[in-house]
Parts: sequence; structure tokens; C-alpha cells
Amino acid sequence: MKARRYLLYLLLASGAVLTVYPFLWMVGTAFKTLPEANTASLHLLPETWQWKNVADTFRAAPFGRYFINSLVVSFAVCFAVCLTSLMAGYAFARLQFRGRGLLFALVLGSMMVPFEAVFVPNFVTITRLGWYNTYAALIIPWCANAFSIFLMRQAFLGIPEDYYDAARVDGCGHLRFLFRIGIPLVKPMLVTVALFAFLGSYNALLWPLIVTADEDMRVVQVGLTAFYSDAGTRLNLLMCASAVVILPTVVLYLVAQRHYVESALGSGIKG
Repeated sequence: MKARRYLLYLLLASGAVLTVYPFLWMVGTAFKTLPEANTASLHLLPETWQWKNVADTFRAAPFGRYFINSLVVSFAVCFAVCLTSLMAGYAFARLQFRGRGLLFALVLGSMMVPFEAVFVPNFVTITRLGWYNTYAALIIPWCANAFSIFLMRQAFLGIPEDYYDAARVDGCGHLRFLFRIGIPLVKPMLVTVALFAFLGSYNALLWPLIVTADEDMRVVQVGLTAFYSDAGTRLNLLMCASAVVILPTVVLYLVAQRHYVESALGSGIKG
């Protein structure tokens, strides 16, 4: 048994090293000189720490403005997706109306449509509405998500029927039940939806690159392209920028994970 346990620990440790190594290499390369970064060496630590790379990174592109744009867009999309997913998921799970099954099938079917198939129609629509190079172009097309609606529907279906019956007896309507009772019960799934929505918007590159033209409207993922040029890639500054860009997602994940665990533990002792 001990040999099997040690083997399991060895496999887990190996997987952890393989997962963490690229991130450690990214951080180490961020503080190397350009010649050292361009070598094929996989050494994690630089020979001489180049702390000025951080200042050079922020001088190469207006990352302060990029961060503001990314956070505004990502939080707006996250809030909108959570709201639409909550309401649509609850409607598909609890409300009885004609064509509910067909409508839900259409929602699921939209998940099979690749982004490239609707890219041009979305761009034409944005342009004709006069939203080109605005926050509306970056936010509104992503305010609803079929996968998130599916997740919230499944979460509401998992709530025992007794909760709905008790709320109905007390005169609780659908909206009141949703926002006063339903949200605390589906909080773990809602946190998951929020994480997916935020990360999907924060990591987007192609759509923000196409629908924005001014530097003031660019996002951080587009800002990473500033380190590519005909003369080559400034790999050390690119890795430095990548390390800075990834920080908000790491912090958000750690915070959301804590709330997710608390919600999961609390759900087992309610009532």
C-alpha cells in the first residue's frame, strides 16, 4: 500500500511540475536580457535580474489604459451573462410555456455554431448600429451565453421541489423566489458561470482587435501584440507583459474558489 501511495504522490508531483514549469519560465524570462531570452535555454532564473523590464514594458504600450478597458468590459460581460443566465435558466427550469422545449433546443443548438460563422454578421450589425470602436461593441454581443444558460437550468432543476412549494404557499412570486431564494441555492454554479464569462471576455483577442481602432479602446490581449515587429519579438518584454496580464485572472480565481468552497460546504447544512 505504501509503494502504491508513493507512486501516486510521484505522479501527482510530476503533473504539478509540468503544469507550473511554463509559468515559472515565463516569470523568469520576464527579467532576462533580450539575448538571454532569445536563447533556447530552459533555465528558469536569469543570470542578471533586469528589473527595468517592468518599466520598459509599460513604456512600450499604454497598459494602464488597456487594463481599464479590459476590466470594464470583462466585469460588464460577467454581470450581464450572470443575469441573463439566471433568468433564462430559471425560466427553462420552472416556467411552463408553449414551445419551451423547442426554444431550449435552439439555445443548445447555438452552441454548435462556430464563432467564425457569425463573425461577419456580428461585425456588420455592430458597424450599422454605430457601435464600432465603442464599449458597446465589446460588451453587448457577449451578454448572453448558451452554455451558461444550460448550466443555470441544470442548477435550478437540482433544487428540491419542496423549496418551490413552500415559497408558493407563502405567496412568493417567480422573481422574488429567484433573487431571494434561488440565487443562494445555486451560488456555486453561479460562481462558475461568472468565472467562465470573465475569463472568456478577458482573454478575447480577435473580436476586440477587429471592432476597435483607437489605442484608448484597446484591451490587454491586443496590447501584447505591441511586442511583435518586423525586427523580431521582444521576448523578455512579452513575457513580462504576459505575467502582468495574467495576475487579475489568478487573483479572481483564488477569490472565487474560496467562495465556491464556502457555498458548497454551506449548502449541506442549510435548513
